[in-house]
Amino acid sequence: MASTARPKLKTAFKKARVIAPLHTEGPVAVTHDGTKLFTCVGEEALMTDVKEGKEICRFAGDTEPITALCITPSSTHLLVFTSSLALRIYEIPPLNTPLSRPVHPLRVVARAHDAPVHVCKADPTSTYLASGSADGVVKVWNILRGYVTHVFKGHGGVVSALAFNYPFDPSAVNRETKMQLVTASVDTRIRIFDLSAAAAKTGAAPKPEAVLEGHVSVPRGLDVSQDGKWLVSGGRDSVVLVWDISAKQSAAQKTKSSKGKGKEAAFSPSLTKTIPVLERVEAVGLLRPDEDLAGAPSEAGKLRFYTGGEKGVVRIWDAREGVVLFTLGHEQDEVMEDQEEQRQIMDSIYIPATSTIISIHADQNILFHSLSSQSLTRQVIGFNDEIVDTTFLSPYLPPQAGPSSSQLTDTHVALATNSSLIRVYSASSLDARLLSGHSEIVLCLDQGAGGRVLASGSKDRSARIWAPVRQSGDAGASASVPEWGCVALCEGHAESVGAIAMSRRADVDSPGGKLRFMFTGSQDRTIKMWDLSNVPLAYCRPSNNEDGDEEGTERVVKCKSLTTHKAHDKDINSLDVAPNDRFVASGSQDRMAKVWEIDYIISGGAVRGEVRLLGTCKGHKRGVWCVRFGRAERVLATGSGDKTVRLWSLDDFTCLKTFEGHTNSVLRVDFINAGMQMVSSASDGLVKLWNVKDEECAATMDNHEDKVWALAISRDESTIVSGAADSVVTFWKDCTEEQEIEKETQRVDMVQKEQDFMNYLALHDYRNAISLALAMDQPGRLLSLFRNIQSSTSTASSPEPSHSGHPAVDTVLRTLAAGDLARLLRYIRMWNATAKTSGVAQRVLHALVKLRPAGDIVRAFSEDGVPDVSVGVSEGDGSFSLNITPKGAERGATALKDWVEAVIPYTERHLARMERLLQDSYVVDHLLGEMDDGMFDDVDSNVDGANASIMTPMDVDRAVEAGV
Repeated sequence: MASTARPKLKTAFKKARVIAPLHTEGPVAVTHDGTKLFTCVGEEALMTDVKEGKEICRFAGDTEPITALCITPSSTHLLVFTSSLALRIYEIPPLNTPLSRPVHPLRVVARAHDAPVHVCKADPTSTYLASGSADGVVKVWNILRGYVTHVFKGHGGVVSALAFNYPFDPSAVNRETKMQLVTASVDTRIRIFDLSAAAAKTGAAPKPEAVLEGHVSVPRGLDVSQDGKWLVSGGRDSVVLVWDISAKQSAAQKTKSSKGKGKEAAFSPSLTKTIPVLERVEAVGLLRPDEDLAGAPSEAGKLRFYTGGEKGVVRIWDAREGVVLFTLGHEQDEVMEDQEEQRQIMDSIYIPATSTIISIHADQNILFHSLSSQSLTRQVIGFNDEIVDTTFLSPYLPPQAGPSSSQLTDTHVALATNSSLIRVYSASSLDARLLSGHSEIVLCLDQGAGGRVLASGSKDRSARIWAPVRQSGDAGASASVPEWGCVALCEGHAESVGAIAMSRRADVDSPGGKLRFMFTGSQDRTIKMWDLSNVPLAYCRPSNNEDGDEEGTERVVKCKSLTTHKAHDKDINSLDVAPNDRFVASGSQDRMAKVWEIDYIISGGAVRGEVRLLGTCKGHKRGVWCVRFGRAERVLATGSGDKTVRLWSLDDFTCLKTFEGHTNSVLRVDFINAGMQMVSSASDGLVKLWNVKDEECAATMDNHEDKVWALAISRDESTIVSGAADSVVTFWKDCTEEQEIEKETQRVDMVQKEQDFMNYLALHDYRNAISLALAMDQPGRLLSLFRNIQSSTSTASSPEPSHSGHPAVDTVLRTLAAGDLARLLRYIRMWNATAKTSGVAQRVLHALVKLRPAGDIVRAFSEDGVPDVSVGVSEGDGSFSLNITPKGAERGATALKDWVEAVIPYTERHLARMERLLQDSYVVDHLLGEMDDGMFDDVDSNVDGANASIMTPMDVDRAVEAGV
């Protein structure tokens, strides 16, 4: 009988991708091409690549919240105002490579205003910055030089909106076009200021060219057309005003303009249209005249604008007709009072290059709407709050693949957070969708039919089944996130639904692979079994036709409960259905896990279901948070609040193994690798990989700072997703093969280097031998090399004097690179700590001090090669002095200081030991002289030379033989 090879154990997972908080509060900015998104996370600004979904860099803040933010149209500088009233100017990195260090500002203006700044805007030439503060002062700044060019006062309160008017036509002959600044404040007035050089030279306080009155509430949005003729303003009075600001002067007006007041009459904007919007407007902007709008007429001279406000949708308007052309987004009919403020639009950004409008909502969601297709192309969720549960989804079924086919791929991830909305993310980007339907927080998730449907349980005491919207095109278009809708509702529990589990296989006998059943567990301590045989696998969007077509109307199936059992004495935390759909396990706060047998029968169109208790797993000292069936063996894994994972036998319900290693409650556990390994997550913020056979932890994954509530494993077991209470989702990628290949490559390389090292020694090629020993990071081989050189030179006479013992070694030490020199100095510090090897260390150190200047040693420890540490030795007493200058290379200075402080004490100890040995040798000589009692005095008198008083053992022997 042929035996199948067991899979190899996984040993390593690497952090492949992270979904972290992207936008918590504050303003948002986007580059002109729509590829870079600038958001606020705490006190820092964050730049994200929208397409790749990765963080590029962070801009260092001043520990105060950001109140206003904008970027220049050239996308070269980021301008930030904070609550400390400071203006911070940053240079935007041009590359898309992620930076590990925060970007620091080029210039900081400590007190730019006397009150907080809430709006700022850069001019079309990226030269000037306008900022409006809460005290009604507007300042215009030169961005590169950081000084104020204009100061405008007179606003009746907080400045609420700003806009530049700079019509520029490159083909025009006369290019002397003046620049204007349009401002709005809470006094409901709109002011237009002249920024030309002639206006700035006048000594009088600058006054507005015109003051526009028409709003009865604060204007929140301003925009000027490209030709400078039209101005649109929208406010919280639920209207949009269209102004004609083109300055048409007649000959008589030109004559009057030189007489003082005639100049003001020459520029008189007029209100041409008042458009009721019927919602508070928070953002308004004009579209380009050549904008391609699907379904809208494209006659020449059309003036179109967009609005965003309290209802959370973007509307496109025809300014001349005052009608809505189309709406971007879905306006919900039934909205809870607490959700009303969350979904409103706080700001909108128009990107002409991509024909996109970006809407920023109060719930930290950022939506990208396409004007050409009139659809939502991307949704970025800024903040997820506490991650409660997660599961993989495969909404697109490949052709000719069944629900249990291996061709299914996990293309999306569903997240349950501290919210009533379910997040569905793309597994490869930041694109996401929100599923609304529950009225309270969603507590648990599960997937069925191979990931084509999603089940959720909530605090609203109900469970829902979700399915993707039926696609008419290519079913494999998994690049984006599909829309999902609720297809079934399960109601009947008396308390929150905290556990849910769907059948693991679809009914293969029925066409299309229908769903079978689902279990829910609640705080009411009961388990319910639901019939899902009538639940569709796709969601049909409601039809707007008046005939009430059944194909298009929204139909939510009310599921029937097949059975209800009081299963535990406390809250039920987890449920799991066996891979063969024959058993269901439940875990509870009563410290027990129970296994139930499932009876599911379909006869004559009637469905009958029942469960009966098979056994109870007792042994945990705290509540059971998770239960999981083995995929290949008859075992059950449980994770508990007693910090352990236990493995139970399904034959006699005894504990087979106990896994200890977590320092807090184990919240999730699952099997991988054909049941040979397990993955667990706990309240200590760690994810651990266990080998079942030897009960050892094979790997620990650490990227969370709080409880890891959510854990999911992909179908091919190559990716693990963990979500925690710190609102961070981490994708862990299996890198076992990569690690093994890397280890094998390193082993082969090390064998080759060792052979080369031996060859260099045999050829007396000390330069290459020393360099190779340093590259291999093997201080033992290097110590043997220096020791052998010393022993060989002590027995053989060397005609050339050498500090290290060999002239070739001196040459190598004299030309060592900075990195190798620093490594050799660290070896010397290690050798110097032992008396046995201190002689070699002192000899090599002596050679380095003689052969290399002090600056080389300093630069060897400095990260950037700049000498920021001075070393000196006093000629008088030989004392050593170390002076560290406070110049920002702390790493090199600290390393050199630590090295010196470690070498000096051992050197002094070795010197004291040698002095004691010398003194002891004098004592021995004295004792020998006293012990002979003068018997060698005559021999001493016959010895010639200056050393007559010194007797050697050979002299004593000759004297004895002579009979003295």
